[in-house]
Amino acid sequence: MDPSGDLEEDGDLFDAAVQLSIQESFKDIASLGSVEHQKILDAIFRGDLFALQELSDYPAAFTEVDSKGWYPIHRAAVQQSVQVLEMVLYVVGRKGSYRMSLEEETADGETPLILATQAGLVEIVRTLLEHGASPNRINSKNESPLLLACPKKWTAIHEAAKVGCTDILTLLLQHGGNVSETEENGVTPMGIAAEYGQAEALDILIHYGGDVNAQAPNGDSVLYDTAGSGNPVCIELLLQHGADPNIANLSLQLPIHWAAYKGNYLSLYSALRMLIPVTTRKALRLSGQSPIHTAADGGHVRCMELLVDRGFDVNALLDTNVSEKYGDMRKTALHFAVSNGDVTGVQLLLNAGAKTDMDPLHCLLVAVRTGRYEIVRILLASQADVNCYFTEVNDTVFPTALQYCLRDEMMMRLLLNGGYDAEKCFCCPHDSTWGCSSEHTSEKVPVSSPKMSVPKHIL
Repeated sequence: MDPSGDLEEDGDLFDAAVQLSIQESFKDIASLGSVEHQKILDAIFRGDLFALQELSDYPAAFTEVDSKGWYPIHRAAVQQSVQVLEMVLYVVGRKGSYRMSLEEETADGETPLILATQAGLVEIVRTLLEHGASPNRINSKNESPLLLACPKKWTAIHEAAKVGCTDILTLLLQHGGNVSETEENGVTPMGIAAEYGQAEALDILIHYGGDVNAQAPNGDSVLYDTAGSGNPVCIELLLQHGADPNIANLSLQLPIHWAAYKGNYLSLYSALRMLIPVTTRKALRLSGQSPIHTAADGGHVRCMELLVDRGFDVNALLDTNVSEKYGDMRKTALHFAVSNGDVTGVQLLLNAGAKTDMDPLHCLLVAVRTGRYEIVRILLASQADVNCYFTEVNDTVFPTALQYCLRDEMMMRLLLNGGYDAEKCFCCPHDSTWGCSSEHTSEKVPVSSPKMSVPKHIL
C-alpha cells in the first residue's frame, strides 16, 4: 500500500467535503431584503466577479441578511475564491453609512473568520486576517477560531496534530492568536502538540511564546506529554528551550517515569535514554518511585535493561504514599513484573540482583496465587523462600503458599520439590495438644498489623 497515495486520497476527500459544505451552506437560501441582495448572494455562489462589481453600486444590499441570518460577507467567507471575498470586503469596507466590520456575527454569533476556519479554507482565513479579523473573537458557544482550526472543533493543536493544518495555526498566531489558550480539559496547545509528537507545531508555538513548562490541571507538563509520545525531536526541542525534566505531576510522576512506562517503541526507548542524564536523583527521590518500577509496570524489558545498565537500583522501594495506592502494598519492580506475568522481565531483574522477599506479599506468593508456573520455577531457582507467609492475613505456621494452591496439584508439586515444609501443615501454635514437634509449637508467628487494611482479593 502506498502511504502517499492514501494521503492524496484523504486530501481529495477533504476538499470534496469542503466543497459540499459550501454548496450546502448556499442551499435554500432566500433573501429577506431587496432584489439586489438576492443577486449578490447568487453572484457569490457562482463566483461571478463581474456581477459583484456591478452590484457594488448598491452598498446597502451588502448590509442585508438572508433567511439564515448571514450577511454577504459571511457567504463570501465560506467559498473558495479569494477574489470574491476581496470584492465583498472592498464594498463593505468603504467609508460611509454602509460600512461593516469583519466582526459582524451571524444569528449563531459566528464571524466570517470563524466560518472560514470551520470550513478549513486556508487562503480565505489568510485574507480575513490580513484585513484585520480578530482570531480571538468567540461565538455563542464560546469557541474562537483558534479552537475551531480543526474540523472536529478541538484546539488548534488538535487540528495541527490530527489534520495537519499548521498553515492555519501559523496564520492565527501571526495575527494575535493566544498561544496559551486551553481546551476543555485545561491543556494548552503546547501540551497537545507534545502529546501527539508534532515537532513542527511545537516549534511554531515555542516561537510564538508558548510556555515549555506549562502544566495541565493534573500537573502533566509539556515534557511529560512529549515523553509519552516518544518523539526524540520534540524532547530535544523542549530541553533546548528550557523545559524542566524534574517537574512532577499530581501523581508524583516525572517525564522519565512516563517514558519508561510507555517505552514499547524504539522512539520511546530513545526518549528514555535522553531523559536519564537530565533527571536529578533528588527529583526521583521526592517522587517516591523509580523509573525501574514504571518500566516493569509497563512490561518493557529493554527499558529495564537500559535503566539497570545506567545504575538504577533494582531493589528500589516505592514510598509508602505510593505503595498504599495498590491493594497488595507492593514495593518492588520485581513485584510488578511478577504480577504482569512477565517471565523475561522477572529473569532480568533477578539476574541484576533483585531480592524476592522485600514486598509484604512476597513475589513467590503472587506467582503461586496467579498460577504462573514458569515464574514460580524461576523464583525458587533464585532461592525465594517457599515457606514464606503473608502475615497480614495469617497468624499460624500454615505456609501461605499452600493456601493458594490447594486445588492445583502441579503447583503443589513445584512447592514441595522446592523445599516446602509439609510438616507445618499439621502444626497449630494455638493448641499445644496437637501432635507437633516442639520446634514448631514454640515458633513465634508474626501477627498482622492493625494499621494495615487487608486487600479484598487476598481474603
